[in-house]
Amino acid sequence: MTEQPDPSDNSFDEIVDAETQRDPDLAVIEAGSRTLRTHAGPPQGAEVPSRPTDPEIDKALRAVEQELAGRWGETKLEPSVTRIAALMDVLGEPQRAYPSIHITGTNGKTSTARMIEALLNAFELRTGRYTSPHVQSITERISVDGAPIEAERFVETYDDIKAYVEMVDAQQDIRLSFFEVLTGMAYAAFADAPVDVAVVEVGMGGTWDATNVIDAGVAVVTPISLDHTDRLGNTPAEIAGEKAGVIKQGATVILAQQPVDAAQVMLKKAVEVDATVAREGMEFGIVSREVAVGGQFLTLRGLGGEYDGIFLPLYGAHQAHNAAVALSAVEAFFGIGAEQSGSLDIEAVRKAFASVASPGRLEVVRSSPTVVLDAAHNPAGARAAAEGLSEAFSFSRLIGVVGTSGDKDVRGLLEAFEPIFAEVVITQNSSGRAMDVDELAGIAVEVFGNDRVQVEPRLDDALEAAITLAEEEDEYAGAGVLVTGSVITVGEARLLLGRG
Repeated sequence: MTEQPDPSDNSFDEIVDAETQRDPDLAVIEAGSRTLRTHAGPPQGAEVPSRPTDPEIDKALRAVEQELAGRWGETKLEPSVTRIAALMDVLGEPQRAYPSIHITGTNGKTSTARMIEALLNAFELRTGRYTSPHVQSITERISVDGAPIEAERFVETYDDIKAYVEMVDAQQDIRLSFFEVLTGMAYAAFADAPVDVAVVEVGMGGTWDATNVIDAGVAVVTPISLDHTDRLGNTPAEIAGEKAGVIKQGATVILAQQPVDAAQVMLKKAVEVDATVAREGMEFGIVSREVAVGGQFLTLRGLGGEYDGIFLPLYGAHQAHNAAVALSAVEAFFGIGAEQSGSLDIEAVRKAFASVASPGRLEVVRSSPTVVLDAAHNPAGARAAAEGLSEAFSFSRLIGVVGTSGDKDVRGLLEAFEPIFAEVVITQNSSGRAMDVDELAGIAVEVFGNDRVQVEPRLDDALEAAITLAEEEDEYAGAGVLVTGSVITVGEARLLLGRG
């Protein structure tokens, strides 16, 4: 797309007039999108932090990262909250210093968390957001007021709790894990800020997840599908049983659309703890959705009524569903639909949604050819990404770059992308969890056929090969590239493409 005039200097009508050489309907849609973006200000949390420029701070951050890396990784678990509870105890229960919104589910947790955070910020509440994994920088995981905490503050927070971490380590049979220490850091940082509300995404599951030492008044359950089956269960119902652990006594549960057996488990748990349930498609949901340049326009039905004219600068129906969930979660936090009638201020809601960014989720990072990044790592996430990509972009030819972890349903992920990829470049990220490139290529050949698969073990070579394929012939001037399969693959590609 050609460079547009600065929307901050133009009214809606002036922007439309400037687009008279283009399709009139498209001009109106784009003008609306750009006007809303102007009113919202810069995208919330759009920038992913890069390495600190101060060499001393960078050195200190690397030292903390190295110490954390020496602990059990996020995929090695001993299902218990004993250790994190002990850490909270010696820290003086910092997680009790503020109310919380707790988010579980299989897909969409981070995007939903970012939307909830933006909405709360729009109502002048100071927020703390804890999400995982990170795209590029470990500091992304702990955010205050919509932005990752500074590297210096991250180091200070670690130093503040380090002695207490070591005290708990000495008392337990198993040392605190990487994720448990980070969770302790987040809860301590939020109490120190202090925040008005914490938005907390589980790491895995719910019942025994390290984050589950909070008693959140609002529990959010995004769509449940099969993932981490070796730890959570082999059916949606079994997985829901673990995730239902975030539902606490008397809480409000915001339940996204679910498989029937998973929904039954959640509803049963809600009854057991006298929780109130709001279900997508029943008490709240999407009224209408239209694709727009740079995102989509929505009308949402929340717990307090309809909210129209919402511009969401994210692609895909799944993000619209996340928006409906986020809106209802914030309404529930404010007591709308239960203790009080009415609805949230529509202008604040519009401004919040127009400011949302979700790095690595159908994120465009380059043009000519267009390169899109999406962190889909399971079949459900891949299907959502494929549908969103097909809806929002008119690629004449799409090349996939895929690097996955070894513990995922890789065949299911590749099968979800098979209908939209003309060719696929198989690669490997730098993580120790990455699937061997030859093993992944073997599965890809079975799914795509030998003629559609290229193997490039190095991610930089894979990106170059995919871009070359996309530019191969003039007739493919509308070609694009999708990099996917893992958050780590996406994060490393983001750096290689100059977005770090």
